[in-house]
Amino acid sequence: MNLLLKIKKGLFVRHFHKMIGLFLGKTDFPKKILNRLKKRKIKYFIIDLTKKNIFKKDKNSHFINIGRFGQILNLINEKKCKKVIFAGKIDKPKISKLRLDVKGIYYIPRIIRAAKLGDAAILKELIKILGENKIRVIKSNFYNPELTLSKGNYTKTKPSKLSLLDIHIGIDALKKVNAYNHVQGLIVRNKKIISRETEKGTKKMIQSIKKDKNNPGILIKFPKKKQDLRADLPTIGLDTLKDCKKVGINGIVLKSKQNIFLDKKESIKFANSNKIFINII
Repeated sequence: MNLLLKIKKGLFVRHFHKMIGLFLGKTDFPKKILNRLKKRKIKYFIIDLTKKNIFKKDKNSHFINIGRFGQILNLINEKKCKKVIFAGKIDKPKISKLRLDVKGIYYIPRIIRAAKLGDAAILKELIKILGENKIRVIKSNFYNPELTLSKGNYTKTKPSKLSLLDIHIGIDALKKVNAYNHVQGLIVRNKKIISRETEKGTKKMIQSIKKDKNNPGILIKFPKKKQDLRADLPTIGLDTLKDCKKVGINGIVLKSKQNIFLDKKESIKFANSNKIFINII
């Protein structure tokens, strides 16, 4: 083995065994990350931020609320961890119910101020606090780059002229949304925005509209304006496609490299079978 190959192998092994911390919420995306880490034998630990402790069966999981920031930081330091990932839907905490430790008392005023601006602001503040403690937050898709898509149309069906106009109207509307609120998606039908995403999420938004056979709609799902792309990337999957079919949505528009697309092969197959286009811009 030549010297260069030895060096490369050494760097690879050192990277391979570095500990990664995972701040995990709901959705199937965290499971994809865990599967990838296990396959690559990368050491990890979980800070479970779900309300129902859904990762409790994993021996590397720790159920800690964000009010106990001292405990979180101690755990990260104990694991000699320098990099962490945020993934999945992390619900806005009820500040009044948090049990605070000393660090929590110190940081909680900043979290409260951020909470008034919305979920995205909370994540930004958490990332900032971790940075102040020399802990780097990396992109949530770092280990799963295959879950994002580049520009292009991924289905046999392509947007019609009316669809292209609806797409333009929808994107223009998203640009005007408050940078800190929960709107990551909306539905446009016949040159009108008929539904916007609320804190209840994409599924509820889709279910809120009535099917119109004569006027199919388009789902546009982008990251929030000024969103920190290291956390909370908009996520869709096969269930989203099935929900769209039920209400007559015949097109989905996502942002290149800025959406998590679960069940990609199955979703594209389903879209082709039901004449739904998937367009990445």
